[in-house]
Amino acid sequence: MKSESAYIFQLSSGLRCVFSSVNAPVAYCALGIVAGSRMDPIRLSGLSHLTEHMLFKGTQKRSAFHINNRLERLGGELNAYTTKEELVVHATVLKEDLAKAFDLLSDIFFHSTFPVQELAKEKEVIADEISSYKESPSELIVDEFDQLLFGEHPLSTPILGSRQSLALIKRSDLFDFAQRFFVPSHIVLSVVANISERQMQTLMQRHFDLASISFMAPPSYHGDLPTPFFLEKHRRTHQAHCLTGVRAYPYSDPKRIALALLMNFLGGTSPNARLNLLLREKHGLVYNVEASYTPYSDSGVAGIYFGSDKYDWKRCLSLVRTELDKICQAPLSPQQLQSIKKQLIGQLTIAADNAESKCLNQLKSMLVFGKVESLEQTSDKINAVTSSQIMEIAQELFTPDAMSTLLYI
Repeated sequence: MKSESAYIFQLSSGLRCVFSSVNAPVAYCALGIVAGSRMDPIRLSGLSHLTEHMLFKGTQKRSAFHINNRLERLGGELNAYTTKEELVVHATVLKEDLAKAFDLLSDIFFHSTFPVQELAKEKEVIADEISSYKESPSELIVDEFDQLLFGEHPLSTPILGSRQSLALIKRSDLFDFAQRFFVPSHIVLSVVANISERQMQTLMQRHFDLASISFMAPPSYHGDLPTPFFLEKHRRTHQAHCLTGVRAYPYSDPKRIALALLMNFLGGTSPNARLNLLLREKHGLVYNVEASYTPYSDSGVAGIYFGSDKYDWKRCLSLVRTELDKICQAPLSPQQLQSIKKQLIGQLTIAADNAESKCLNQLKSMLVFGKVESLEQTSDKINAVTSSQIMEIAQELFTPDAMSTLLYI
């Protein structure tokens, strides 16, 4: 089946592949599953992330040394990451070495042995990562905000876990995790390479046509969520760090596109983002201010972060509130709306021109939606957003009583 510029295949085992052909000497591939930190047992938080690390430590036929050198000695790269809902291993190689990358990805996903002598060392590596993370308040505040915002919901689970939870994880827990989630019917392979569709199918069947295994669905949450909060924490930092936001729409909500457009307008990556112009360029109060929206399968987070002088955080927060009130009270002008649509579509188009980003983005789309939308389809959805829809979303999410705020000072 072809989905616009991407071809989608499915093996008899249930493993799916999304493939885009490009005229380039470099090939990109990524293997991903819907299994991140929200699937970790509460007492074993950090299990999915530790499992990701341990995939590189040995298989039935390769040592850690051979895994780390298999592609690198060819000039390629092998990497991985874990989010709240995904675990991904991805590789970059010359196109003639794509079969070698497939062989390695298949091996570490389905034949890892999680050597016990490597487990203790990797726990220490991650413990150091946790300590380093805690020394970066601009990153730590995001984790703590999520924990407060979601309470007992699985999305509150920190990706890295804690030193205490890491100490409890046993080798058998890694095998249990792999047996539960590393199954063909739950895996997507994404490829961007200069090969034919027929060659792609042949390589898939050779390296990934494995026996299907039943999959146990991740747990869902039906409990009560915390009420909005304002929490001030005293920390020994030279700046005040503030994160204010709300629980927002999941992937499936049609209002997701309008909210993404609004957050990009408020504090996206461009210097002309509204809050950057206001807090940094006009008033000189911050070095960094950003607005972001992260959707998940059953919820999402829309938040605004800034770091300021300790004596300026109240003024900054007041200016943010004033800007949100403007959007709640009056629709954007036709000129403003057209401008922010053009900017977001331009950013997405430029990002799609990067083959590695394309590989990871189409993997994400397959994991979440089971399909890949073309850039034209996404642009049509963005262009269909109206000023009244943006104002209604702002009124629904960004009223003062609905927002939560965490402050480090």
